[in-house]
This record gives sequence, structure tokens and C-alpha cells, in this order.
Amino acid sequence: MRLSRLLLILLGITGLFSSCSTPKNIAYFPDLADGEVITVQQAKPIVVQPDDKLSIIVNSKDGSLADLFNLPITSRRVGTQSNSGATATRNYISSNEGISYYTVDPDGNIDFPVIGKIHVAGMTRSQLASDIKKRLVAGNYVKDPVVTVEFISTGISIMGEVTSPGRYDINRDRLTILEALAMAGDLTIQGQRENVLVIRPSDDGTQTAYRVNLTDGEKLIKSPVFYLQPNDIVYVEPNSFKKRQTTVNGNNVLNASFWVSVASLLTSVAVLIFK
Repeated sequence: MRLSRLLLILLGITGLFSSCSTPKNIAYFPDLADGEVITVQQAKPIVVQPDDKLSIIVNSKDGSLADLFNLPITSRRVGTQSNSGATATRNYISSNEGISYYTVDPDGNIDFPVIGKIHVAGMTRSQLASDIKKRLVAGNYVKDPVVTVEFISTGISIMGEVTSPGRYDINRDRLTILEALAMAGDLTIQGQRENVLVIRPSDDGTQTAYRVNLTDGEKLIKSPVFYLQPNDIVYVEPNSFKKRQTTVNGNNVLNASFWVSVASLLTSVAVLIFK
């Protein structure tokens, strides 16, 4: 009987410690000290690609003259932008309804009013705006043009253990993976913070996979996917606890009732043996 009581006490203590243990790897960047300086990789600017949709608006003191270079409905209207510089697709549809845009053809060109075809692939927003402005002035079409270029369909996809998975449009040139995850409502408590996957497509049709650890701030900041690019896919894997929930008894070993049942069984076995 003494052995059975000892087993019961040991199992009870084990169950208590297993249920009260502090979860690990939940906090972000525990390795970063106060005031620590880390060099960030240079962000690659977002450039125009075939099939992109662009809002291009020309403004001038002479509004009627500038309107000749604007698509119908879009005159003096770029659309809305969130504080984070990105807008969820579901919000974008309602807030920008009716806005016309240019679709870049497979050769990387757009057909601009009056000017004609312009090769835009490979240009940043500022480079394209500057190029159109120069063409308008050189052709003596508009003396004081102000050209605004915005991406309409450029975005990233966020999947897995986040609060609001989905596709998010990017309206800025520099977007970090942390800002993207914040747009999706942050990781859930079941999200695997040490092994976030980023899949990046290339121009040649291939895709490259990167793994980032959100609990290692220095490596994350130096990662090539710290700044996201258009069409990146971010996948947050579920942690072990969430994975075990897919089976019938996956997490029973973590429950106090499981240990009580084991203790009861061992006690019964021990009593039978000693008798």
C-alpha cells in the first residue's frame, strides 16, 4: 500500500507541474536588448509587372486639360489608404468601387491617352510618375502636370494561424512581415512563431521558400523576407498543441483528468500485485 500511495503522490505532482508549466516561445524578440542597433537589409522597391493594375491620375491648374489624360471616373481620385499602408481586399472593393485603372499587358506596356504605348514594367511608382510627367511636358500637352501612380492589385496572401487570414493589397513600397502579420490581426496563440513560412515567386516561374523565426529578432530583421514583395505568401504553421487537436486523444496527456486516471489504474495494479 505504501508503494501505491507513493505512486499516486508522484503522479499527482507530475500532473501538477505539467499543467502549470509556463508556455515557451510565445513572446516576440526576447533576444533584443534595450537600445540594441541592428542593420536592416535594404528593401527592394516594388516595381510594375505584367498584369498589374495601376491607377494613374494627372492633375494640373487647368483641370479640363488634365482630364484629357485621365480615364473616365478616375479624375482627381486615387482611392483610400489605411494607416498601415495596406488595405484588405474585402475593404478595397467597397471603398474603391467605380475606379478605372490600367492593366499592364504581357509585354509590360500600357496604352496611355494621347501619348500612346508606354513601357512600364520594371519601374517603381515614382519612376513611372516622373516618366509620364516628362512626356507630358516634352510634348507640350500640360505645362505643370502632377502625376500620381498607385498600385491597385498588388498584394500578399496571409494564411494559417492568424486572426484574419486572406489576401491584402499593398499601397506602399516598403512593407515588413511584422506589419503584414499585424494587418492580419497577429498570430493566434496556437501559431508557431519559430517557423513562419514565406513563399516568394520569381519572374522565371519558380518559387523560393524562406523560414523565419519571430522569436529571434536579429535573424528576422536580417532575413531577405523581412520586407515582403508582391504576391508573397505568408503561412503560419499551427503549434504542436493545435496539431494534436486533429486526433481524438491528442492532448489528453496534458489534462489533469488523464493523470488521475493513470494514477488510479496504477494504484489498482499495485494493490493486486501486493495482494
